[in-house]
Amino acid sequence: MTNRTSITRRKLLVVGGVGASAATLAACGAGVTSRETGTPTSSSQSETPPSPEPIEKDLSDSEKVVYFSNWPQYIDVSKKNPTTLNDFTSSTGIDVVYTDDINDSNEFFAKVQTNLEQGRSIDRDIVVLTEEGVELFIDSGFAAPLNKQLIPNWVNLLPSLKEVPFDPGREYSLPWQSGFTGIGWNTPLLERELGVAEITSLDQFFDPKLKGRVTILTEMTDSMGLILNWLGYDMSNFTAQQFDESLEVLVQKIDEGFIRQVTGNDYIAALDSGDAIAVIGWSGDVLGLGQKFGFGIPDSGGMLWADNMLIPSVATHKSNAERLMNYYYDPVVAARLAEWVQYVCPVSGAQEAMEDIDPDLVEDQWIFPTPELLETVSEFMYMGVEMRLAYDRQFQKAVNM
Repeated sequence: MTNRTSITRRKLLVVGGVGASAATLAACGAGVTSRETGTPTSSSQSETPPSPEPIEKDLSDSEKVVYFSNWPQYIDVSKKNPTTLNDFTSSTGIDVVYTDDINDSNEFFAKVQTNLEQGRSIDRDIVVLTEEGVELFIDSGFAAPLNKQLIPNWVNLLPSLKEVPFDPGREYSLPWQSGFTGIGWNTPLLERELGVAEITSLDQFFDPKLKGRVTILTEMTDSMGLILNWLGYDMSNFTAQQFDESLEVLVQKIDEGFIRQVTGNDYIAALDSGDAIAVIGWSGDVLGLGQKFGFGIPDSGGMLWADNMLIPSVATHKSNAERLMNYYYDPVVAARLAEWVQYVCPVSGAQEAMEDIDPDLVEDQWIFPTPELLETVSEFMYMGVEMRLAYDRQFQKAVNM
């Protein structure tokens, strides 16, 4: 396996104009999730998402091209063998202009927001976004509903990913890849410092012998999710008080010098160089470093997430984009992609197809999770756009980002 990632694929979405704390939004009755109970609250403001003027027409029939934006190093590349994109073009006659220019959802949204609001093309027909990014596009009226007739392979979507709160019924999005947030480590250095070959708990992660040699993620959900679970709470259903208590513990660890850095995907370079011995990180990234490195879910639980394909409302080659989505939901194509990215494959049938591609990966639980592994992880509590932004602000302020 190779190190495929130079920057984060999962930076949390933070858009300006939101108060510094969740309490501020709650006090204003701003149509958010209750911080005390996790249940929806009523809104005193009823805002209609902007409705951009539609593109004149879909040019797919006359222009055999699709513009595809993704995160860096999130697709197979090869100098010797045909890639999945090459084969899509060969089989359909549709050229793919592929750009790995999505570095974080906030940056990408800011770059295209004006054109989206004015109904102008953003020169992209399909984009891969975090769950939070998808929700913002939908909530703002900037997502095009999918024509499932052109995506018959969508039925291969794993049942566990079909119903999601940020896109009920998968009307606008389909998962590109999924993955786990857990703990990664540099095995030789870990053995030297702790005398063990793996980390199974956050108690070990915060062992005094590792002080100053561990990192956490800038992403609020990932870092806070693991801390919440470690303290006996539930990342999928917590209160404001529990969040505040967990954040205080995390800040204390930072102040005491345990945490070397609060970082995006820079943790990969630090882990590789030995500057960091252990990290809160993502499964595919750590496993892609090679056999000297390990990844696991702490005994208190880890997190499951997905990055998703979406067609912007101003796409000019929508049908071509839907054909590309359909192509990647062919089990054989999905298996070829999974072999390279080493993340959780969202396509049913890909595990069987992997037999002919790389038999060693057929039973790889990080690509094809077992029921036992899935029982050790959960998704972060759904909050809606405004409440999530408020929690993000609180987290960022606390860790001095």
